[in-house]
Amino acid sequence: MAKNTSLYFRIVEGRNLPAKDVSGTSDPYCIVKVDNEVVARTATVWKNLNPFWGEEYTLHLPMGFHSLSFHVMDEDTIGHDDVIGKITLTKEAIGAQAKGLDCWLNLTKVDPDEEVQGEIHLGLELLKDTEKISLRCQVIEARDLAPRDISGTSDPFTRVIFNNHSAETSIIKKTRFPHWGETLELELDPEELREEEGTVTVQVWDWDMVGKNDFLGKVEIPFACLHKTPQLEGWFRLLPLGNNEVDAGGKLGALRLKVRLVEDQILPSMYYQPLIDLLVESVEDSSALTMLEEVTTVESRQDVAMTLVKIYLGQGLVVPFLDYLNTREVNHTTDPNTLFRSNSLASKAMEQFMKAVGMLYLHEVLKPIINRIFDEKKYIELDPCKIDLNRTRRISFKGAVSEAEVRDSSVEMLQSYLTSIIESIVSSVDQCPPVMRVAFKQLHKRVEEQFTEPENEDVKYLAISGFFFLRFFAPAILTPKLFQLRDQHADTRTSRTLLLLAKALQSVGNLGLQLGHGKEQWMAPLHPIILRSVASVKDFLDKLIDIDHDTASEVPQRAVFTASVTVKEGFLHKHKAEGPQLLSRFAFKKRYFWLTSETLSYAKTPDWQVRSSIPIQCVCAVERVDENAFQQQNVMQVITQDNDRQLHTTYIQCKNVNELNQWLSAIRKVSIYNERMLPSFHPGVHRSGKWTCCLQADRAVAGCSRTHSAVTLGDWSDPLDPDVETQTIYKQLLQGKDKLRNKYLEMPDDDETACNKEKKTNVDVHPDGAECTVQQMKPCQGIAARLLVVIEDLEQAHATFQHREKEDITSVIMNP
Repeated sequence: MAKNTSLYFRIVEGRNLPAKDVSGTSDPYCIVKVDNEVVARTATVWKNLNPFWGEEYTLHLPMGFHSLSFHVMDEDTIGHDDVIGKITLTKEAIGAQAKGLDCWLNLTKVDPDEEVQGEIHLGLELLKDTEKISLRCQVIEARDLAPRDISGTSDPFTRVIFNNHSAETSIIKKTRFPHWGETLELELDPEELREEEGTVTVQVWDWDMVGKNDFLGKVEIPFACLHKTPQLEGWFRLLPLGNNEVDAGGKLGALRLKVRLVEDQILPSMYYQPLIDLLVESVEDSSALTMLEEVTTVESRQDVAMTLVKIYLGQGLVVPFLDYLNTREVNHTTDPNTLFRSNSLASKAMEQFMKAVGMLYLHEVLKPIINRIFDEKKYIELDPCKIDLNRTRRISFKGAVSEAEVRDSSVEMLQSYLTSIIESIVSSVDQCPPVMRVAFKQLHKRVEEQFTEPENEDVKYLAISGFFFLRFFAPAILTPKLFQLRDQHADTRTSRTLLLLAKALQSVGNLGLQLGHGKEQWMAPLHPIILRSVASVKDFLDKLIDIDHDTASEVPQRAVFTASVTVKEGFLHKHKAEGPQLLSRFAFKKRYFWLTSETLSYAKTPDWQVRSSIPIQCVCAVERVDENAFQQQNVMQVITQDNDRQLHTTYIQCKNVNELNQWLSAIRKVSIYNERMLPSFHPGVHRSGKWTCCLQADRAVAGCSRTHSAVTLGDWSDPLDPDVETQTIYKQLLQGKDKLRNKYLEMPDDDETACNKEKKTNVDVHPDGAECTVQQMKPCQGIAARLLVVIEDLEQAHATFQHREKEDITSVIMNP
């Protein structure tokens, strides 16, 4: 049974941070680490002791994790950045909160003895014979040790301690992946053999010629374990020294964090098939979806909506699924002004559907304009109460700038930006994904059938534009980072420009019907351009839905994008492998990269005609490279295997850690179904006859570190995984199991539920071989009975597999 672990965290803000600069302030940013590996870096908030970040991330960690830490740093232009403090959360502490953490936490000091990582491979054996009693410890190797030296490596040695006995291995210089292959033996007294409470401690240290040695981690094994199991061997995680983190009482400031852990045991596919079958049937017979919606909580509605969209995308039925939800919503709405205004399952599903299939389209339409706004950094303000003349650049040389000049300049710039945005959208019909257009065509049809009155002529347009402009394009303009249009959030000046543009685009989406009725009358200078755009927007929407159903190929799929679509692109630096050895900083050449689900290709420039390509099907690992390999940061390696099973490595450098993680994640996602993925890799490079990581001479020797092929950032491009998605729906149904039973199976015969009312127009189709008792029930009762049986079967399957896992663990402990 596979495990699916997802970690959601949001770094909201900080408060009362200490001043680290001579100016009496700080320039704080956060580094986020999972098991001491950097997974994210926030933007720097300049000259602020109470910074707001509002940055959120999702990580998929199939192998699990042990701790999540947030390090707050002060960025310095010259020299090393200063450490302000950190917060560490263990997996157990996060998992103990069912709804997640959402609180302020005080920062603590960073203790080097607590910053440990890696594992050590040991074999321990208790030897008893007539002449002597001894404890034999085989110190085989270690991996992923913390770098303690300025070179980015360490000089590790191991010390084994029991009572007053100790022994040490040799020192291996300049490596985080040492191979000792040494056997240490401690002679014990007969009295010590009878001890039950003693502990065998294995410590790893970094040797320093000057000063004290640096602690790299420890393993503690109760001596009683060796009595029960005289011979132990395996990989052991290194633990910190055990100094308790001292809460500085808020002297180092605090962070407000939101953290949530979702951990599921995923059953084999066959166990989920009955539930998938019920959901597929619901496209024609909507009872199961109706029941799911009834037990979906407000907090989980967005997750359920996204999960359902992915399930139906995978089944090739997303348009009928959305059509069912939208039809139900339209038929239950009497006032067209309230149509899709609530956060119903239909609204959330359409919203998530647009993100899933339309994100690349949105990037194509908006990215050039968003980049222009960020680059120009104009001061723009229309609200007279918020105009700050001190923040404007001088517009003329005649003297101080007046409010009127600021306002006129702002109107001119906003009109220019808004015109570019509208023109880009209304000319993008052919760029819009066909499946998205077909879904809007169905929505248009349902609304037109429901609201036939002449005064409701515009409702069919408003229904589409409400999603298209208000829930898709406007939010992307308001917060480009959340839609991956930018790597960082906008500064205060740019944020205000984006907010004004988002407001204006919302008015465009409302077809200008509410202009002049709100409180923000200072937006009036933009009203003419908004009203002039209404005709072109309607024409665009008419063209958008002018498409045949057959154009949208609805077939079962594994990804939300087609093979030819570029998933990610941009300038990176590729290592020049051929030719004479170059200095590291000259060995990386700037190249433009494109990633699709079929190839990773690159060329000198985006317009260059000749491209080199790496087939995705040949990729067998995508991993980070140690900093000391090239004396460069943020380098990754793409390892491929040819038909002769020979490995080839391409080294690529990114500009920062966030870009590195994004590219690692993107390439891993498109190669996730490759069959020949490597279990291990070398984080270093083979140079001067040896690997820089483990110092092994053989170029073909097995990797010294474990691969992370399934560790990815969670976003719209996540591969479709029907087992994981159906598990999410099962959990939601499990929580509402009693509610469903009480409502549908224990109701009086004459009770006419909402389900019964709907069934007057729908015919329930039962599969062959269904039990007679189910067939004799009312239609909704029959579906409810089948749904409850499926839930209970899955519940039983989970219990069975968990019991087997416990038995397997017990067996390993008793028979290592």
